[in-house]
Amino acid sequence: MAENNFDAGRTADTAGSDPVCVDARRVYDSCGDKDCLSDLRVFFTEEGQCIVDEAASVRLRDADVLNVMLNIEPVPFHRGFYSIDMTYFFEVTLDVFTTPCTTPTCVKGLCISDKKVILYGSEGSVRIFSSDFSNDEYDMQNIPAQNLPVATVQVAQPIALAASLKPRKHCHNCCIPCKVPAGISKAIGGDVTDRGENVVLATLGVFSIVQLLRNVQMLIPAYDFCIPEKSCTGGTDSPCEMFSRLDFPTDEFFPPSVSDTNSEGGSGCGCNNEE
Repeated sequence: MAENNFDAGRTADTAGSDPVCVDARRVYDSCGDKDCLSDLRVFFTEEGQCIVDEAASVRLRDADVLNVMLNIEPVPFHRGFYSIDMTYFFEVTLDVFTTPCTTPTCVKGLCISDKKVILYGSEGSVRIFSSDFSNDEYDMQNIPAQNLPVATVQVAQPIALAASLKPRKHCHNCCIPCKVPAGISKAIGGDVTDRGENVVLATLGVFSIVQLLRNVQMLIPAYDFCIPEKSCTGGTDSPCEMFSRLDFPTDEFFPPSVSDTNSEGGSGCGCNNEE
């Protein structure tokens, strides 16, 4: 009979902690990027495109990430490595000027960008079976899943850098690059169109972190259960009593000076602090 080595990592209790086995996601590989996405075609709804066709100029006001769709595939001839294809959906808000020195019209549009990275996610040859409980039904097993790592992407608020208005030409990306999910279309006010006399090209700055995670069983020290140390307070107080417990927002009335900012983040503007 083979010797069981599962307990080889167990050690004596340390400062009152007991080793317990947990099933958790471990980060096997990750990467961070600072991307300047230039000249992204902005797609509008029919109503928004009509306003853009009458525009004299545009100004990029804001940008946000609506969703990121990820697809993961093993890399051939490189065991343990995976290709992660990401499709970013950005909502951009534009100020559209029909004539100079007039009040602009706010129009929302959609930008789509693709990105690919290759990360190490280790190997797993087992198949995963699990069951979930559902009310009014027997416990049913989920569809067996391959033991692939899980890809995640964290995206900071995009920086709206610039936007330009140009007459439509054949060289522009006139076709929508992929099928837009229903939730994305609803967020921008309807289905987007690829027709129009004018096109808007936006430039966005994006910071992101991509990770490959895999469920593993790890032995960790446990000290005690997480028992709440304070009671939940109900909302029975009057609005004025709740307001009286808030601190005065001094920083909102007295913004920090340049010296205060430099003391927190180091000297200089930070433009040339990259290593």
